[in-house]
This record gives sequence, structure tokens and C-alpha cells, in this order.
Amino acid sequence: MSTMFLRSLLLPLICVLALATWSHGMSRGQQRPSSLDAASNTLQYHGGPLLTKPNGINVYLIWYGGFSLKDRNSITDFFASFASPGRRQGPSVSTWWRTISTYKDKTGKPVSDTVRLVKQVGDVYSSGKTLKRAQLANSVKSKIESKIFPLDPNGIYLVLTAKDVTVERFCMGSCGFHDSILVGGSTRVVFAHVGDPTVQCPGLCAWPYALPAYGPPGPALVAPNGIGTDGMIINIATLLAGATTNPFKTGYFQGDALAPLEAVTACPGIFGAGAYPGYPGALLVDKMSKASYNAYGANGRKFLLPATWDLIRLNCKVIT
Repeated sequence: MSTMFLRSLLLPLICVLALATWSHGMSRGQQRPSSLDAASNTLQYHGGPLLTKPNGINVYLIWYGGFSLKDRNSITDFFASFASPGRRQGPSVSTWWRTISTYKDKTGKPVSDTVRLVKQVGDVYSSGKTLKRAQLANSVKSKIESKIFPLDPNGIYLVLTAKDVTVERFCMGSCGFHDSILVGGSTRVVFAHVGDPTVQCPGLCAWPYALPAYGPPGPALVAPNGIGTDGMIINIATLLAGATTNPFKTGYFQGDALAPLEAVTACPGIFGAGAYPGYPGALLVDKMSKASYNAYGANGRKFLLPATWDLIRLNCKVIT
């Protein structure tokens, strides 16, 4: 989310995609990418609030820096896919989210069953090309206070930074993070950051679409929407899952609250059946483009989405 990546997920073998979140960041490490040990590593609920409003989770998006229209369209189509499965049969973004919507708060209310992008704005390097995390938080806060964005306690304010923007701790074991800020003196809201890894760290934050930054090299898969863009989408999905189920460091996680394993980061490097270190698992492959994916989306898009921790079966669940 306060939180969507792990303290020690810097993967010498799998260069797993930016997986964990906390005020903390998404990082990787050498974790076994099979089911967590249910007896010792089950995600525990710590009694805090989740994002549970039945009308859905609203995403407010800041495009910081320069993004191509192609990249913007790929990412906005990802958000549109929560409502539009893309085709009648087959795995989809909306079916992937169903596992997250099984997470419930102490009153029995589940995480909102849909996510939607409701507003997006651009920011052409207003704070330069080298940013601290605190600057990202201040940017979100100022846009709420100036009424550019509404104050939404069930929303996620997401900052995406372009490939030429350096963000504190990004690519240093982190591909993004989620946290929370106090606005108006009494309302705490969730914000998050994901960076474009195309130039700075594709092997860390766009695996398996780039050669791994650590460990023995293996073949990079063909990305359906572009290496950096698909890396961002995987990390956005990871952060959405973490931010909704552990928005204020008091939700579902295992381990240290400042460096937790969350709904997706508990399952690093797993995208398909049979995954193991260095191998993302069995995936679908487009016959024409040879691109690998595991989910269909809006406007004919194809995406790769990470496994999620299943609270019912107590294992890492891949989309099917």
C-alpha cells in the first residue's frame, strides 16, 4: 500500500518483479516461489481497516514526466479491465482480483470487488527529475488540498514516474511502494508510486520480460505491451493488492510491519503453474507476436499478473 516491496527480495536467482510494499518499498529477494509454508507463513490479519467500500476503489493517477500515448493507453486499459473481462472465456484481470476481494476486515466486510481509474492528471517535471518519496507524498497532498483530486478515504492516489525520473530507493531493491498520508488533519489516505524501469533497472523491475539482474541469465519473454510498460503493470497490480489489504500497516501481512509480506509479495516470482526460481511458470503465448501473458483485458489487451496469496487454500494462487 503505509505499506503494494519486500525488505529482502533482491533475487539472485529470479530477479522477481517488484513485489512488496510498505512505507516500505517493493523489492525482491531469494524466496522460494512455491506456496508459502501454511503453518508458519500464512498472512495474518492484524485488525486494521481495509479498503472495503462496496462502490469500488477509485484510483487517482498522476503521470509524472513524459509518457508515450502507447504506454498510457496500455496502463489505462489495464484499469479498464477490472470492469471489462476482454473476452467471454479465459483468465482476466477481473477474475484475478477475485482472490483479493476475499480478504475481509474485522466486521466481515470484504475488500472492494472492483478497481476503477476515475481521474488522471499530468505533471511535467514540476519538481525536477530527482525526487524524494516525501515529494511524491506532498504532490498527492497538494492535489487533494487544491481540489484537483477529491479527498477519498477508499481511494488510491498513484504516482507513475517516467523512465528518466529518479526516485529515492527506486531500483535500489525497490520497484515501487505504498504508504499513507494525513490530509485535512483528520483523514488518512493511501498513495503509491511505481516507476518505469525501462532504462534504470529492467532486470530488476521488468522480469521476466528482461534478462534478470541477478543470477544465471535465462531467456527474456516477449512483452505484450512493451518491456517497461508490462513491468509497471505487474508492479501496479502488486501495489493495488497490498494497498487494499494492508493500507495502514495494520491489515493482512506476515513478518515485520515495516517490511511485510503482503497479498502478492508473499508469492514472489510466481505467474503460472510450476513456477520455480528463474522460471515464472507456464504461461499463455500469443501465436503471432510470441508474447507471454496470463490474463485478457479490455480492448484486446493481454497482461501478466502475479500470483496472490489465497486465504482459503493457504497457498499462492495463479490466475487460471
